[in-house]
Amino acid sequence: MNLHEYQGKEILNSFGVEIQRGIVATTPKEAVDAAKKLTEETGTSWHVIKAQVHAGGRGKGGGVKLAKNLQEVEDIAGKIIGMDLVTPQTSAEGKRVHQVLVAEDVYYPGDSEPEEYYMSVLLNRSTGRNMIMYSTEGGMDIETVAEETPHLIFTEEIDPAVGLLGFQARRVAFNLGLSGKAFKEMTKFVTALYKAYNESDSSLFEINPVLKTSDDKIIAVDAKVSIDDNALFRHKDYMEMRDKREENPVEVEAKEKGLNYVDLDGNVGCMVNGAGLAMATMDLIKQAGGEPANFLDVGGTADAERVEAAFKLILKDPNVKAILINIFGGIVRCDRVAQGVIDAYKNMGTINIPIIVRLQGTNADIAKKLIDDSGLDVQSAIEFQEAADKVKAVLS
Repeated sequence: MNLHEYQGKEILNSFGVEIQRGIVATTPKEAVDAAKKLTEETGTSWHVIKAQVHAGGRGKGGGVKLAKNLQEVEDIAGKIIGMDLVTPQTSAEGKRVHQVLVAEDVYYPGDSEPEEYYMSVLLNRSTGRNMIMYSTEGGMDIETVAEETPHLIFTEEIDPAVGLLGFQARRVAFNLGLSGKAFKEMTKFVTALYKAYNESDSSLFEINPVLKTSDDKIIAVDAKVSIDDNALFRHKDYMEMRDKREENPVEVEAKEKGLNYVDLDGNVGCMVNGAGLAMATMDLIKQAGGEPANFLDVGGTADAERVEAAFKLILKDPNVKAILINIFGGIVRCDRVAQGVIDAYKNMGTINIPIIVRLQGTNADIAKKLIDDSGLDVQSAIEFQEAADKVKAVLS
């Protein structure tokens, strides 16, 4: 579950991570009121207006602007709220902005120049350990840094048995070239950041940039946070942070119906039971010359109701030119799945795209006969290659 910047900062701050303070606004008037309140609380005279969408690169799309007075706060908020923000991480249509974060200006003058760093905490899947990734090149896309100056990216792996150790936090500060007060502040920052990541059951914390202010404070200016969905039962308060407006509406509908669905860009809809078989089915479609339009796992109870719900989800995609149903009958019998497909087809009326059904496992022969004798425009298959050939034929 992805969070907005302001929500991520709330979690960070609750674990003692210093953040750039801000207030959320949904209208230009609320933005002005938020700016006034921030000035009272922080003394800031300038304000940063940030679009709140689940995407990075907001500044490049015009979603982050500096306001030097209250009139500019109102004008900028008015332009950003309601806009379709296009960034390198959105589709060409962009994401609609429903709210902005009015934040304090933290780039104030002082004894030293402000400096920006990149820092993230995530799981290194190759080692099974959490990892802090950081760089002196803050404010830039980490992909660009990795490509052009990989020697400027550092990593610190954490042994899950002992957690983050003091010398590791100090090594992060040392590698970033810090000393004195800034060194101590960065050590505290890293320690609190890892604690927040670990205890919130997150899958990603990305802070870009982490700022060393002109008076040597270390603060999170941005926050990209993803919470592990499987751990949300331990964090009921985080569940309330979910913003369905930022999610694919078809995926939201699928989740509400208990289906595992991921929208893709292809032309062949998939309906499969089991994640492993679904991945293999997508490979099969690629080999047949098509592109998978979705990942859809209907689970072990592929009855008529679930099959019909899955059909409706797939058919919401106008790019789908064919549907491949690939079911292995282990827990669920193939003949029951076949009957579910037939019943769902009849309930929905005419489906104007080819459907290939491959059923293998318990009662597969009975299932094939049911499909073949149904009189519906559905093609049956037993073998993987047979299904692939039929997909290729209908696409050509």
